Amino acid sequence: MEAIIVNYRIGRHNQYNNQMIIQVNGIDKAEKAKHLLGKKVVWISPKKKELVGVIKREHGNNGALRVVFEQGLPGQALGTKVKILE
Repeated sequence: MEAIIVNYRIGRHNQYNNQMIIQVNGIDKAEKAKHLLGKKVVWISPKKKELVGVIKREHGNNGALRVVFEQGLPGQALGTKVKILE
């Protein structure tokens, strides 16, 4: 299953570089997104390094998800695809 990285998780004064908001193809409701909680997400960098994260919770009502990665992702990760492991 694939998803697209939409943005960092941001607040009024803070940006969390290790937390990303992703949008999964075909999921448009928060109820549908709940069955993906706890699954692993893999982003592959341009140098073929794999960064692994875990889906922690849903984000909003339109099916977006919050993913916490082991380390921060670079800005070039925005708009790229990630793989959700089954």
